[in-house]
Amino acid sequence: MSFKALVTDNSSGSVVAEIRTLDDQALPPGNVEVKVEYSTINYKDGLVVTSGGGLVKTYPHVPGIDFAGTVTHSAHPRYRVGDAVVLTGWRVGEVHWGGYAQKARVNGDWLVPLKSLSALQAMSIGTAGLTAMLAVMALEEQGVKPAMGEVLITGAGGGVGSVAVALLSQRGYDVCASTGRVELTDYLLGLGAKRVIDRSGFADAAKRPLESESWAACIDSVGGNTLSRVLAQLKYNGVIASVGLAQSPKLETTVIPFLLRGAKIVGIDSVMSPYEKRVAAWERLAQDLDQSRLASMTQVISLQDVIHYAPLILKGQVKGRLVVDVNA
Repeated sequence: MSFKALVTDNSSGSVVAEIRTLDDQALPPGNVEVKVEYSTINYKDGLVVTSGGGLVKTYPHVPGIDFAGTVTHSAHPRYRVGDAVVLTGWRVGEVHWGGYAQKARVNGDWLVPLKSLSALQAMSIGTAGLTAMLAVMALEEQGVKPAMGEVLITGAGGGVGSVAVALLSQRGYDVCASTGRVELTDYLLGLGAKRVIDRSGFADAAKRPLESESWAACIDSVGGNTLSRVLAQLKYNGVIASVGLAQSPKLETTVIPFLLRGAKIVGIDSVMSPYEKRVAAWERLAQDLDQSRLASMTQVISLQDVIHYAPLILKGQVKGRLVVDVNA
């Protein structure tokens, strides 16, 4: 049997992506086979499709760090033929073949049962949405409540930011969305943000270790100067959930916000997050995320379209969620 896949190769000395027809025998080892319905485009996918990003170890390679579909063969005790499943993380699409194909074969331990969401809804959420939910859960675990004040979302126009805005506003938080794209103001207000501010206010490093107290909490996908500036502006006992490094992986700051304001930075890892936490997060997403808002942030594209959109997501030119219909 054969199937269609987006394949990257570097046999010419640079990474080239193209649609190929592959035989089932090409699939990697694994104890569960899945008929893939949808995948997505995330920042890592942009790296893998355009250059490898230092993430891919062996070529040819099938990218796609997440997917949703139906089990067609299983030697794993948790899954049977016909089960709906979703996969995010575990370095699938990087070290292991991923979701930009009509078929996948993976370790069943990496899968999560999909019970209350369709495959399309699951991938409208995807890795970005799961990361956002894990960040929201982390803020809740640290005691952050709506009455404490505004929650800042940096990089709000991207996938993680968009879902984070929708989730927090749905739960009664006053959300301030930070973005460099003023044209997204109405979009972010429609997702539930109370106000939208320009990211340029965080562009420079903090001049003082403490600035005026502004934020009860923050979900930050930017890093760099933005993260250090937000840290200096946290209210007493404020919490930052750090989920990304779109600006920079470097953090130049002092220990003073931690010592004098009890500030906290909580790292969010969606790649190796344990099964139980993933299940809890997907259950929360099914309950807490307004489906009309989810639909408003989602655009469905074809497998061929991935080649066009991959470099755009690296430039910050993608709004919300791009879902890939691998059968289109």
